[in-house]
Amino acid sequence: VHLEESGGGLVTDGESLRLSCAASGSIFTINTMAWYRRAPGKRRELVATISSAGKTNYADSVKGRFTISRDNAKNTAYLQMNSLKPEDTAVYYCHADISDSDSLLTGDYWGQGTQVTVSS
Repeated sequence: VHLEESGGGLVTDGESLRLSCAASGSIFTINTMAWYRRAPGKRRELVATISSAGKTNYADSVKGRFTISRDNAKNTAYLQMNSLKPEDTAVYYCHADISDSDSLLTGDYWGQGTQVTVSS
């Protein structure tokens, strides 16, 4: 199983970006999917989660600005980030709980990360 993020980049204060996270491989089911971020010199922070049924949760710092969604048919999660601020600058990582179709075991999977930089 592999997670591939895309959509990061350099934007200015107030602009938007949309991140994508595509899962591939021997997938039976994908349970919760989530986005985390790690800013320079800081701990990894949970940004948003979405259950297989579509229930969402957000960090207080991004509520009202970020929206997590998923397309189960495409095994893909998205993070729409609006009104970006310089403090949103970080490497964003996708995480998913995935049941492998070969073993039926559930494991934690991470993407490689995508850089988001917001300039003032």
